[in-house]
Amino acid sequence: MTNRGTSVRGAGFARKRAALTAGISIAALLLTGCVQSQREENTGAEGDAAVDSTFVFAASADPKSLDPAFANDGESFRVSRQIFEGLVGVEAGTADPAPLLAESWETAEDGLSTVFQLKEGVTFHDGTPFNAEAVCFNFDRWYNWTGIQQAETTSYYYGSLFRGFADSPEKAVYKSCEANGDNEVTVNLAKPFAGFIAALSLPAFGMQSPTALEEFSADEIGGTAEAPSLSEYALGHPVGTGPFKFDAWNVGQQLELSIYDDYWGDKGQITKTIFRIIDDPQARRQALEAGDIDGYDLVAPADTQSLKDAGYNITPRDPFTILYLGMNQAVPELKDPKVREAIAYAIDKDALVAQTLPEGTKVATQFIPEVVDGYNEDVTTYDYDPERAKELLAEAGYPDGFEVTFNYPTNVSRPYMPTPEQVFTNLQAQLDEVGITVKPAPAAWSPDYLNQVQGTPDHGLHLLGWTGDYNDTDNFIGVFFGQEKLEFGFDNPELFAALDEARGMSDRDKQTERYKEINEQIAEFNPAIPLAHPAPSLAFAPRVTSYPASPVNDEVFTDIELSE
Repeated sequence: MTNRGTSVRGAGFARKRAALTAGISIAALLLTGCVQSQREENTGAEGDAAVDSTFVFAASADPKSLDPAFANDGESFRVSRQIFEGLVGVEAGTADPAPLLAESWETAEDGLSTVFQLKEGVTFHDGTPFNAEAVCFNFDRWYNWTGIQQAETTSYYYGSLFRGFADSPEKAVYKSCEANGDNEVTVNLAKPFAGFIAALSLPAFGMQSPTALEEFSADEIGGTAEAPSLSEYALGHPVGTGPFKFDAWNVGQQLELSIYDDYWGDKGQITKTIFRIIDDPQARRQALEAGDIDGYDLVAPADTQSLKDAGYNITPRDPFTILYLGMNQAVPELKDPKVREAIAYAIDKDALVAQTLPEGTKVATQFIPEVVDGYNEDVTTYDYDPERAKELLAEAGYPDGFEVTFNYPTNVSRPYMPTPEQVFTNLQAQLDEVGITVKPAPAAWSPDYLNQVQGTPDHGLHLLGWTGDYNDTDNFIGVFFGQEKLEFGFDNPELFAALDEARGMSDRDKQTERYKEINEQIAEFNPAIPLAHPAPSLAFAPRVTSYPASPVNDEVFTDIELSE
């Protein structure tokens, strides 16, 4: 497979979308004077004398880590996308891979080696050169991790996608890296991985300065696998090739970046970026209305119209998400296929979407968005039919219904689930109509909920979902159903083998057909119910006239346009 073209940012891909709006955070009023002075200092940027070149964005949490290789959360990656770049980027407005630090690449027919042609004249923020040796340093760094470095809590994406490390080569997808001069590199795989190129667009695989990684002991991680501690590098010395360089991080308050003067691509209008930490959704809205920030993410569905009426612009991302109702088959009733089918028929997805989810949300029939390869237009569906649900429950031996625990998270907004309490209440009422009584089991998202539904068998029905990282089917259904998981409580070797086979197929057309078959296989087995593909929204101030909204959150702030 060959992919040739100009780099996403070098060619100034139009990552630009409709006009957007913003404001400032009530939770940070004590810092307002500081921010105002920072803005005054940055008014009058070169070429835009009338534009305030400081951009303030409300983040919902601190980054987990400033080392993207040891991160797996959206707020870490939002920051990482400003500091780091990978060999592969994302085409504007899509989830599809595009050239970035690699200007082109060619993959062998057997899928086991890829030759990348690198962009010339690129430097890291510490002034050291980006070249083929730096690429190999990064790949070999990931491959040679040991101990806590391999834990799912630290190197989640490398472990999930490349499967093994140097101390377990029989499992590993990666094999070796060869520098062919300064500007060409060959990456060799031990087994085919059809999603390899797309996976490299993840911030976790951004190129980092070998000099800085060594100087600030990036791989010296303390603590335990359950609670690892950050390295000196991850706390305050991230060094990439991106348009912004790291300045400061006041944990719990704000993180500051500034433009890298020697950046190889277009620098845009913004010279200083501030990520203000505001964990409460209502406080983010109040901050917007106060006028101290230039935007925030994950707008609550109930807020969209009132913000529009007040003159703010609400911009949805194209849906690249899935919200589902999980069914734990460790619960005897949920192990019965007829019961799971009854639950599927009991749910009115159209009503759920209309009453609880953001504008632009699409009803789901399967666990991948329709733009992903393998989407099956003819997949088996369970259209809303409460009478059929009651019949199936009677056939399963529950003519009067039954009681089941329903776990759902609190104190959280996720792109696929901005208001989980509302979704729970809606589904509770629908299930009650067919005789299924749910026992509410709310839990705070952090640290309790995920551990309860993914780390223990002690749960029943549950709400969860996913935002796709890149355009590859394995990134959705392979994550959910590729192996035994406590979340779902089933063992289906036939499904596991099918997903493993599809993941390694190098012929894209044949792989797509295989995934269509697997999506039907999942629909018939019915381990969980795909509910919707929510469209998360952002809000920005009128001065933000263009923002590069991306379905996979690949939003680089050099592509923002400001009017004042």
